Amino acid sequence: MAKEDLIEAEGIVTEVASHGNFKVKLDHGPEITAKLSGKMRKFFIKVVQGDRVTIGISPYDKTHGLIMFRHKVNKKPTDS
Repeated sequence: MAKEDLIEAEGIVTEVASHGNFKVKLDHGPEITAKLSGKMRKFFIKVVQGDRVTIGISPYDKTHGLIMFRHKVNKKPTDS
């Protein structure tokens, strides 16, 4: 399946499972199982619980997806 055929959605990682699998709560409701895409593995991009991610969901199986992008988190400046 081509990358263009995937349905894109955003969500938050709720659980880190074994072998690179994650539970992701989508913004529009359901919780799905997702794994890291090839480029994420290739460049050793780490995903932890609480990260905001973009998921590519197959139109044939809406319960599984690929984590394609981890969004940057804005940290609050510390008072020094």
